[in-house]
Amino acid sequence: MARIKIGENQEKREKESYVNGKVSFNPRQLAKWSSVYGIIGHHSAIEICSWTKKALREEGTCYKNIFYGVDTHRCAQISPAAAWCQQACIFCWRPHEWYSRTSLLPDEVDKPAEIIEETVRVRKKLLSGFGGNKAVDKQLFHEAYDLFPSHWAISLSGEPTIYPLLPELILELRKHKEVRSIFVVSNGQEPQVFERMAEMDALPTQLYISVDACNERMFKYVNRSIYEDGWQRLLRTLHDVLPKLRTRRVIRYTLIKGINDANFGEDEECMKAYADLFDKSEADYIEVKAYMFLGQSRQRLSIENMPTHEEVREWAKKLLSFLPNYEWHNEHAPSRIVLLKRKDSPYDDYIRGPRAEDSLKGQK
Repeated sequence: MARIKIGENQEKREKESYVNGKVSFNPRQLAKWSSVYGIIGHHSAIEICSWTKKALREEGTCYKNIFYGVDTHRCAQISPAAAWCQQACIFCWRPHEWYSRTSLLPDEVDKPAEIIEETVRVRKKLLSGFGGNKAVDKQLFHEAYDLFPSHWAISLSGEPTIYPLLPELILELRKHKEVRSIFVVSNGQEPQVFERMAEMDALPTQLYISVDACNERMFKYVNRSIYEDGWQRLLRTLHDVLPKLRTRRVIRYTLIKGINDANFGEDEECMKAYADLFDKSEADYIEVKAYMFLGQSRQRLSIENMPTHEEVREWAKKLLSFLPNYEWHNEHAPSRIVLLKRKDSPYDDYIRGPRAEDSLKGQK
């Protein structure tokens, strides 16, 4: 089904450029990146999610609104390192023209306040056309356009932990009273970044770690880290770091039919390995989500690799049979996603503020 070879992640990567002393997009590729995203400053990007557009037209809201109460129409989905990633996951629908570096220096990147200010400006530009759309609710558009974004999803493209001022970015966002939730989605390849975030009291409202393999061989095939010890880095994040972090923690698993599905749950050894990885992380939530046949991933996978929502539900039930500390909690069929929750999680689902402790059970 998959049209890809193990080791393909070793191909030579492009070099980034520098503009006014700041790391930036390679001019040869800038036009392509600009056609996909709104470019922010020298190295960041934003996109208006399809669910934000649907919310403005009152056609439904995203699963993050259903599960956690975030404001879909007031979301800013960004990346502070849009073209840099340590992996080349076969299911990623983003452009795979990642640059060679896996670390950037603080003095060669835009400051957090600059990224936030420019994000708001570019986001308004991208939203401006919706104001004249008769299908758009005027009050929702006012809130989306005129108010400061209440939800910040640092997850768009690339790997956010490569941006060296990620903790400072979160602290800067917290200064804005309108911000109610900050999500960071990571591949877990830089566990020391999460430790630094904890030391600086700069953890996001919700931290996602993507886990898409039950063993090292599958990890090398599916996630294709450029690090020789990529699997060990992920294990350190899951087992040594994540359990100690005092924030809402989520495992994001992307189900790729025929690739990482453990023979659709029949491979008991692999399913037990998944359960062991997830349980030892002590994550508050596990999101089991379908691979979607979109974007650049269509060059590497086929539509047969995309499971239906019913297949996601069936697989999640099989996984749950190996996870006595978790329970079935929610689902969102349009997104083909199932939510499992740890039985002893101290958090309410509904997010009430940018710090995780704002949503502790019993808080008002």
